[in-house]
Amino acid sequence: MKMNLSELIEKLFAGEPRAVARRISKVENASADSAELMKAVFPRTGNALIIGITGAPGAGKSSLVDKLALFYKNKGEKIGIIAVDPTSPFTGGAILGDRIRMSALGVDKNIFIRSMATRGNLGGLSRATVDAVAILDAAGFDKIIVETVGVGQDEVEIVKTADVSVVVLVPGMGDDIQAIKAGIMEIGDVFVINKADREGILRTEKELEALLTLAMRPDFWHPPIVKTIATESKGIEDLSKAIESYYEFQKTGENLERRKAIAKWRLLELLQEKLLADVLNRNGTSEKLDKLAQEIAEKKTNPYSAVEEILK
Repeated sequence: MKMNLSELIEKLFAGEPRAVARRISKVENASADSAELMKAVFPRTGNALIIGITGAPGAGKSSLVDKLALFYKNKGEKIGIIAVDPTSPFTGGAILGDRIRMSALGVDKNIFIRSMATRGNLGGLSRATVDAVAILDAAGFDKIIVETVGVGQDEVEIVKTADVSVVVLVPGMGDDIQAIKAGIMEIGDVFVINKADREGILRTEKELEALLTLAMRPDFWHPPIVKTIATESKGIEDLSKAIESYYEFQKTGENLERRKAIAKWRLLELLQEKLLADVLNRNGTSEKLDKLAQEIAEKKTNPYSAVEEILK
């Protein structure tokens, strides 16, 4: 028997894993009733602690997420994990690397893992990821961890969903620390030097401290540096304390400005998506799009003129 939307939403609020998974699929595929779903979900959000974990490829983000999730689970909490994978340019689906690496966690009833595609967003996060986080929040998860694609400065988008942003580095990065400072340094609330048993840990720590000294934050928070060896579960408790410390700090400060900025970003994202959908759903637009794409490929026109033609 097919359930109506209200019945599915009730199952979602009860935290049923299948209902959660189906609702996330709805928003990921931009189903017709996904907007109605999110209208019902939104008032039930704001209870979970949302942790964003980002950093360069090879920094051990997935291992860190694995151990952090287990740490919270052992404290009796429900954990939701959104692993944001690169989008396959051909299928539009997630490549699922993170899901495979964390498959051992997936059998636990108190841990929900979902891989999602970036949909090609340079910022590493699709709008559907934001909605998925809200769904997990409404479903009663205590902690929601979002692990993003490691593509350097474009990870700034993580701030749009996270209460606390964790940036993961490894010793021996050298010039890489200089390269990431413009984007990543501004968004990190907590910095982790993972694989802390490697050579060069002291140099990396000093370079990071020097950069953080130069970084001016509007909230005057001084991001802590936590050293971990995720594969051995070392430093995980220290990391959890650092995350909690910033979360509590926010409550005493002007956190409304951050929430307002996030809300504005979400409005613009939804508006952009809706306007684009309206244009693409006009009669004849699909055929026009194919025709213009062919002309661009054959150099008979250019993308800018083609856009003007579509908007006429």
